[in-house]
Amino acid sequence: MRDLTTKFGKNAEKIWVTLNKKGLLEEKELIKITKLKDREVYSAIGWLARESKIYREGEDYYKLENTNLTPEIGANAGKVWDVLNVWGEVDVPMIKRLAEMEEREIYSALGWLAREDKICADGKLMKYNLK
Repeated sequence: MRDLTTKFGKNAEKIWVTLNKKGLLEEKELIKITKLKDREVYSAIGWLARESKIYREGEDYYKLENTNLTPEIGANAGKVWDVLNVWGEVDVPMIKRLAEMEEREIYSALGWLAREDKICADGKLMKYNLK
């Protein structure tokens, strides 16, 4: 159960270290430098947004600063949480259909929820953490 939280947290650390070292970076550069997959970067951004540590400038540039992403990612986390609450266990394609969200939004919401320790994964299925 902790694997998802650990993985997302380590990816968030990679993003934080990279932005701390390099400053403002485009999303494509973050992916290239960190060697993370798109979805890993999105979940890390969600995690860091929950910690109020990442700021998006324009469409695709990020830097370390108090977040401006709470309204967007927080709302999306609520949508994902609602899906998990109703369906119990779902995969990302199912969340995409049920919540009518893009993968980028889903993964950032999952990063947010993982930072709150509210989700866990069993293979590719996401479920809410029954604490």
